[in-house]
Amino acid sequence: MNTTKLLAIAALPALFFALPARAENPDHVQQLLETNACYACDLSGADLSVTHLIGADLRNANLENAILVDANLEGADLAGANLQGAELDGAFLTNANFENANLDDVDLTNATMYHANVDGASMQDVNLTNAQVFGTNISVGGN
Repeated sequence: MNTTKLLAIAALPALFFALPARAENPDHVQQLLETNACYACDLSGADLSVTHLIGADLRNANLENAILVDANLEGADLAGANLQGAELDGAFLTNANFENANLDDVDLTNATMYHANVDGASMQDVNLTNAQVFGTNISVGGN
């Protein structure tokens, strides 16, 4: 085997680990963008920044570590969804339904969340820096 082939084979593991990990199902992303509905879809790690998902059906969807920066989720149904570690910086979440959703470690910096339903949602370590929260049952601090 010549030296060039050996070097190419030796470099493959480094290339594999250097590529960003994408976990979402591309068919599910396309379904969401085309139909505004993706019940129980795998959208983990998906970049959905600046998308208009007004009234989207995302019940029981896996949005773990998804990027939803400046996304419009007004009136979206995210009941039972897993948003753990998702980035919702600047997102518009008015009238969204997060009932029984996992919002642990979610970044809601600069988000607008008016009259959202968070009944039964898990909200450990949520970042609410400069978020506008009104008419939404979120308590900050205390024991």
